[in-house]
Amino acid sequence: MKPIPLLKTAVLAAALALSGGMTLAGTYNVSVDRIRIDAGEFKKTGIGYNGSQSPTVLRFKEGEQVTINVKNNLRESTSIHWHGLIVPFRQDGVPGISFNGIKPGTTFTYQFPIKQAGTYWFHSHTGFQEPDGAFGAIVIEPKGGETVRVQRDYVVQLTDKHPHNGSRVFRNLKMSADYYNRAQRTLEDLVRDSREDGFKQALQNRAMWGKMRMMPTDIEDVQGFAPLINGMGTQQNWTGIFKPSEKVRLRLINSSAMTYFDVRIPGLKMTVVQADGNDVKPVAVDELRISVAETYDVILQPREAKAYGIIAESMGRTAMVRGSLSPTQGYAGLVPRMRPQPLLTMADMGGMMDGMDMGGMDMGGMDHSAMTMSSQSSTMPEDMDHSKMDMSGDMEGMDHSKMDMSGDTKAVDHSKMDISGDTKAVDHSKMDMSGDTKAVDHSKMDMSGSAKAVDHSKMDMSRSMKGMDHSKMDMSGGMAGMNHSARDSKIGEFYAPGSGLIPSAANGGKFLSYNDLKAARPLYRDRPATRTIELRLTGNMERYIWSINGVKMDDAAPIRLKYGERVRFKFINETMMSHPMHLHGMWSILDTGKGKWDPIKHTVSIAPGTTVYTETEVDATGQWAFHCHLSYHAEAGMFRKVIVEGGPA
Repeated sequence: MKPIPLLKTAVLAAALALSGGMTLAGTYNVSVDRIRIDAGEFKKTGIGYNGSQSPTVLRFKEGEQVTINVKNNLRESTSIHWHGLIVPFRQDGVPGISFNGIKPGTTFTYQFPIKQAGTYWFHSHTGFQEPDGAFGAIVIEPKGGETVRVQRDYVVQLTDKHPHNGSRVFRNLKMSADYYNRAQRTLEDLVRDSREDGFKQALQNRAMWGKMRMMPTDIEDVQGFAPLINGMGTQQNWTGIFKPSEKVRLRLINSSAMTYFDVRIPGLKMTVVQADGNDVKPVAVDELRISVAETYDVILQPREAKAYGIIAESMGRTAMVRGSLSPTQGYAGLVPRMRPQPLLTMADMGGMMDGMDMGGMDMGGMDHSAMTMSSQSSTMPEDMDHSKMDMSGDMEGMDHSKMDMSGDTKAVDHSKMDISGDTKAVDHSKMDMSGDTKAVDHSKMDMSGSAKAVDHSKMDMSRSMKGMDHSKMDMSGGMAGMNHSARDSKIGEFYAPGSGLIPSAANGGKFLSYNDLKAARPLYRDRPATRTIELRLTGNMERYIWSINGVKMDDAAPIRLKYGERVRFKFINETMMSHPMHLHGMWSILDTGKGKWDPIKHTVSIAPGTTVYTETEVDATGQWAFHCHLSYHAEAGMFRKVIVEGGPA
């Protein structure tokens, strides 16, 4: 990592006497340059700051008034967005939303107060300049000094450098969504699956994935990249020096275009003390997953005088990079063998299965736990009561195809519904539940018998079904693995039960979950939200379109918020991919059920087949961006403008 002492032209240039204390002011210079990148595995032309592929680190102090001169040496416009920093909206750096960009050959001056402390980063918000290399790190020292004292403090900035430039990658994805999937299923896989599941089942599975135009290996859109730590590959071996028993702080930043990383340091525990720049109650883990755009600060205390590897393995297990912590330069930690590639499951496909014909498919063992059953505007109904429904006899051949629930079904009570008998071939295929089904309650519904091959394939639940509650539904019998109880991610881990993406630590130890994060100091008073805004994360893999509520950015109206209100966002991921959702200008309070202790973040990952809630205190007037931070998903339409109306003049 290359600090920029020469570029900070006037640190502490002015000390202004103000009531209550002193204000610091610093001026910083950043140039945007065309550079040559050596990724170890290949060399290419890219974009960097201050003429280097090593990320620039800007170090501020909380309470400082900064002036940052950004000189554009490119032949195209550029911009810098200060990711996670709370700044006036005209300083946020998003062309077309908060300013007009920085023209070639010109210098733009950002000026804003530093109101926070912690680890953040910055990057271009213009075209594909960020995937091409335009990013750096920000470290802000707290007013009273760090709460955790350490002897060593390092930024560890991860990225996924691809031999193709960003424009070419996007063009290829639009041409074929699986263009970069190098783990396509083969005849050999079919033979292996046939041995394990039987030939018929293996063929049925293939057909099912084919109908969705998906493969179980579709975890990462873009493979074939070189992962880097602070601009260095495994052979280049970025190294942080330590002496035995010293405390070391690593500021993990994922600046990748598209790649989630699982990070571990074999032989050492990592104590997480900060998430997205905000202090959290310390939690010791063996491994953590860092989604694109997130940051985590961890504390280590290596006691042996030996080299430890910093291992970052992509979530799809297609690439890995190793840096080192070492008592001296020239030593490197071990490079472990990459773990087997995970496979997506039907639990990850929950949102994509709406409207699909799965008649005849054996769904024994299928996990519906995170199934949203939503299409255009609705979600799994709450308060729907099926508790007295008796389906205890032989239900083979039962046909619900003409069942019409399109009217008002409020307070429908299924609480005593018993379907403990054989329910093979129950056909719900044309069941219409398009009407208002508020307050339908499945809480005591007994489905303890065999319910294999229940067909919900054409079940229309497309309209308002608010209030339906499956939380206590007993499906303990022949519907092995079928479980709706953990639909709400507040309760369980932030993955659909049965998901192929659920992480585990390489050494069998503790893997960090969002549920482990607890704010060290609440930023806001806990209060009820004014309203809920539902954001379904949607996509069309055939055309590589990513959208929100089925509408891409170009066709969408802005989201309008009112200054002073508290808004609850309900994210329903109907796609098969994880999406790191980033709101500019304001914090996202991640609902983990801890009230005022819920963690405060700037980026929240929404796993496939899950529903996640965040809340935001609307305390920043202006226009802001709100988008998936996977670069090509944002470009393809999973992006919204947010307008905050009202507020201080």
